Amino acid sequence: MTVLLYTLGVVSFVVAILVSIGLHEFGHLVPAKKFGCKVPQWFIGFGPTVWSKQIGETEYGIKAIPLGGYVKIVGMLPPGAEDLVEETTYDEDGEAVHKVRRSNTGMFTQLISDARAAEWEYVKQYDTDRLFYRLAWWKKVIVMAGGPMVNIAIATSLFAILFATYGNPRDQVVEPTVQSVPACVIPAAEAGRECTAADPPTPAAEAGMQAGDEIVSFNGTPFSDWDTFQEQIRANADGDAIIEIVRGGEPMTLETNTTVTLRRTSLEDETMTEVGFLGVQPEVNLQTGGLLYTADQMGTMTVETVQALGQLPVKVYEVGRAIVGLQERDPESPVSIVGGGRFAGEAAASEAFPLVDKIVTLLFLIASFNFFIGMFNFVPLLPLDGGHIAGALYEGLKRGVARLRGRPDPGHVDVAKLLPVAYVVGLAMLVMGVVLIVADLVVPLHIS
Repeated sequence: MTVLLYTLGVVSFVVAILVSIGLHEFGHLVPAKKFGCKVPQWFIGFGPTVWSKQIGETEYGIKAIPLGGYVKIVGMLPPGAEDLVEETTYDEDGEAVHKVRRSNTGMFTQLISDARAAEWEYVKQYDTDRLFYRLAWWKKVIVMAGGPMVNIAIATSLFAILFATYGNPRDQVVEPTVQSVPACVIPAAEAGRECTAADPPTPAAEAGMQAGDEIVSFNGTPFSDWDTFQEQIRANADGDAIIEIVRGGEPMTLETNTTVTLRRTSLEDETMTEVGFLGVQPEVNLQTGGLLYTADQMGTMTVETVQALGQLPVKVYEVGRAIVGLQERDPESPVSIVGGGRFAGEAAASEAFPLVDKIVTLLFLIASFNFFIGMFNFVPLLPLDGGHIAGALYEGLKRGVARLRGRPDPGHVDVAKLLPVAYVVGLAMLVMGVVLIVADLVVPLHIS
């Protein structure tokens, strides 16, 4: 059953991400068609075609390697001077035939020339007014932003539903109410093991504290939040502890002595220090909220994701070091779709997770991956969508400035000149993807 649940979790996650990728490509396809562009292909995956169906002028299909997707919009690159197109004719099928002089001035110039020529393979005589580069700059922005905005919309919708119902695991409220009382004192370094006869009982257990007790004061000092209570315990060392509680609506006073143990100073700081210890676990509730709360959380996530994208090359480099054993893998390091699938599988197979928590974990994973995919595609570098958006915005700016100054229209921005950047960025993305996939197989992270 565990293997079956693990497999179900992995498959559910992978299918959800592939569906998200397909919807991303529809986010490009729909406005492109709306604005009159020719869109001959829509595919999920890369490599050999597994299945396809022709609907109108567009071929829809699935390819063998499920690591992305694409939609082919004809005319992304305008003709360029380096091609020196001397004549354009059309054969009996209406296919464009060009006489092009191939440049010999350099490798990148040749690559640009080849890329332009490849663009015209799909162009027929009656398609010349349906080319992407001829669109108004704002239409280009809508077409290219449509894909990542679909991913962000998916993420926002899922987060809104989860925040309104289940709560936000990133925003926890610790209540001054006892959830459980550990039976014995276990050193932090041995956390997780069972109590033995040699382990002393916790001060809370000796005092008779029970789950559901509402803690009111500690040594005569009232408080309303758990952090204050925890600070008082830590500062008490091995001194007397008089704890006022409310149990079943009735006030009670419990007495014990806190003990001293080595504990981390905080969740962020792993430094161990001797502090007072009571041995009680509080109730932790997840913060819930509606659309305004979701918008606020999405704003925070946007800032964090932008910061993470800036650190991504360094993080992937550190993951590469972990692969070869030069350092431990950071639990906060990025993961590939393989790592996400592992998280989903482990959550689905875990006996510690009730069914609701398994479903919620899967939905949070899907939402998080969609949000990252959307944000990543807005990076203003080719071949990402953000690179085309940046080119379109620059075109709009140039033309607007020319109009204000009464100068001739400067024409379309030639994004083909940035193809060398696209090749470098594409290679970097490929390398980072391979590193993360290998790491998720060799030094995987596990769901906590």
